[in-house]
Amino acid sequence: MEARNPRRWWILLVLCLSTLVLVVDSMALTVAVPSMTTDIGASAQDTQWILDSYVLVFAGLLLTSGSLGDRFGRRKVMIIGLLLFGAASLAATFCTGPGEVIASRIAMGVGGALIMPSTLSILITVFDEEERSKAMAAWGSVSMLGLVGSPVLGGVLIDHFSWHSIFFINVPVVVLAVVAGLTLMPESKGPWQKPDPLGAVLSAVGMTALIWWIIEIPQHGAFGGRSAVTLAIAVATLVGFVVWENVTASPMVPLALFKHRNFSGGSLSLTLLQIGNGGLLLVLTQYLQFVLDYTPVEAGLAFVPLAITALIGNGAGAKLAAKIGNRLLVLAGMLVMAASFALLTTVSADTGFAVPAIALGLLGLGAGLAMPAAVGALMGTIPAEKAGVGSALNDTIQQAGTALGIAILGSLLSSGFAREMPADAPEAAKHSVAEALAVAGGDTGLAHAAREAFTTAMSTTFTISAIGVLAAALLATVVMRDTRPEPATAPAEDPELVA
Repeated sequence: MEARNPRRWWILLVLCLSTLVLVVDSMALTVAVPSMTTDIGASAQDTQWILDSYVLVFAGLLLTSGSLGDRFGRRKVMIIGLLLFGAASLAATFCTGPGEVIASRIAMGVGGALIMPSTLSILITVFDEEERSKAMAAWGSVSMLGLVGSPVLGGVLIDHFSWHSIFFINVPVVVLAVVAGLTLMPESKGPWQKPDPLGAVLSAVGMTALIWWIIEIPQHGAFGGRSAVTLAIAVATLVGFVVWENVTASPMVPLALFKHRNFSGGSLSLTLLQIGNGGLLLVLTQYLQFVLDYTPVEAGLAFVPLAITALIGNGAGAKLAAKIGNRLLVLAGMLVMAASFALLTTVSADTGFAVPAIALGLLGLGAGLAMPAAVGALMGTIPAEKAGVGSALNDTIQQAGTALGIAILGSLLSSGFAREMPADAPEAAKHSVAEALAVAGGDTGLAHAAREAFTTAMSTTFTISAIGVLAAALLATVVMRDTRPEPATAPAEDPELVA
């Protein structure tokens, strides 16, 4: 057997940089929204489109872009995605109106969809099964650091510069990732097969319609008016996609993967896990800023316990996976996460930050143990020639779970808040805690009632999150099976791998 790729850890650094640029942009933008929308005169609907346009395009194109990577070269597709993402980010720094920002975000969504599946597919082709858990842990740690650090970075940039800097910060990271990718990274692709244009169209339309339906649930309900039409389009096209992929001679997505217990169990577990996690940052950020009066930078720093323990969990998980197997590691991690959500249900308006800090520490530890193990088990079932579309399938499942979690938990939070507010409170104050505090002004009674109503509704959402994570733990334990790492063929031996 030939030696492993001597540059594999440098390649991992490139993959981490490529993933980091997506995570940082997404989270930092949430901090920038207030100043950006004021500056460009964006309406509430414009703001929603600035946030959602990226998600819709990103989720809709993931499967197609994963297939393109397998067909034309994963490095090539990732580099094109990085260049598009960087160019769109640079263009966003010159935007003066909502329409221009939305157009830039759509282009960034296309770039992100090209980047994300390629990073994970290159990782599993460069690292053999024996080292893959360590690589996955490092990749996950960088994502977690970006997730936690980006709101802080966003707050600092806005304080010292303007909202344009949120987009400009992507440019040097993209340049570094492109140069490193071209210099260090080998090309890899699957064997040639006929294109599947109908499958690509059906998957793009179906996933876009599904995510759009999920996003609009809090505003328009699940089955009323245009939501019913969007859902019907999503169901029709996704069912058509599944039928077509099963009958065509050259399917874009190998649906046979779902017959493998680790793939189906890992996918469903991650979906439930992401539903539970989906609204966490959304809910806790509001708690920190509107209940505890934290600034955006302070709110970002409050997630440091999550980052630290996630790094610890990732490091420990990489070692434990080889000893106890992915299934038990996923179970242990998810049980710790469920305990974290259970602890968060006890938080009230007078609790302060001590209890959330402990809960965030537990959540980071559990996620650090469970998520790389679940993704590792899932990705270990995907043949090398389908690595791109297989990783895209994993990304798509998680995106749908996250969007569904935000929609469900966001809807529960807003309806619970309105229900808990005093009956004689002004109608405008029942919409959200932010509006309630704005209406309250100097009325300390109304402000206190709003904070109490928010924390009560927050407890309900975290109860649902705990149930979702427990269900994911149960599903993973029952469905998944452990496979011991075996010496894998080094990527350099792959006839499809081009140095």
